[in-house]
Amino acid sequence: MPKAKHTAAKPPSPSDQLDLRPGQSIDLLKELHILTRDGKLNQDSRRKLKQVNHLFQFIEKILKELPATDAGPTLADHGAGKSYLGFIIYDLFFKSLGQGHIYGIETRSELVDSSAALAKRLGFERMQFLNTSVAESAQSDAMPAQIDVVTALHACDTATDDAITFGLQKKAKHMVLVPCCQAEMARVLNKNKALNLQRTPLAELWRHPLHTREVGSQLTNVLRCLYLEAHGYQVTVTELVGWEHSMKNELILAKFTGQRKQASVDRLKALLQEFGLEEMGTWQIAI
Repeated sequence: MPKAKHTAAKPPSPSDQLDLRPGQSIDLLKELHILTRDGKLNQDSRRKLKQVNHLFQFIEKILKELPATDAGPTLADHGAGKSYLGFIIYDLFFKSLGQGHIYGIETRSELVDSSAALAKRLGFERMQFLNTSVAESAQSDAMPAQIDVVTALHACDTATDDAITFGLQKKAKHMVLVPCCQAEMARVLNKNKALNLQRTPLAELWRHPLHTREVGSQLTNVLRCLYLEAHGYQVTVTELVGWEHSMKNELILAKFTGQRKQASVDRLKALLQEFGLEEMGTWQIAI
């Protein structure tokens, strides 16, 4: 009997290693160093790609719900870094749409330059990168008067709050926020700790330094949600990916409805008073 022929097993493709979206550019993932030059994923890049692809699912739904316009949707990505998120959104949505514009905001000039060069190489002509801070970006002449979607993926400390302020100024229809480290609240809690320990037993929640950071982080995001609701946004809080992929896991989704909530203003003010945070101008609001 003739011997059976054995064919060598094909090496797994990146799509086999991780569920990539249909039509997702392998060349782009290599340029972003998410994939190696031979198309492989290491554990670090696997986590990063999972986060960004999962976040894209939320953003894609939002973009599809936007009313059609002649110019197409606009999206501003704050604290863009190497613009992983912006490039993948463009690759998977804006490229085939044939309209719309993405703005990446980043303070590090070398990252802005490298992102602009990559966009040019890939022919992503409707991507623009601004070398400015999140706080100053709303005043930039390069930005349109209105932005449909604001994103901030791991924008550190008060940069997430600056992104919210930007979204309010630009009348954003949606904001997609994944907060990162939050030091400002912990500093204020720590500053007034002795006084608050005398005033309220609640201060035991942040008496120890580790708890100060944790409570500060949680409280910051609670205040952000109330602040957005007070400005007419419907807010949903969920997790981005499993904890095994990132400890900075909270995802805040805000959709503008125009229904400003006085109850959210009242609760925000009450929390500031209860925690001894009246000096924090970020959250001062009146309707």
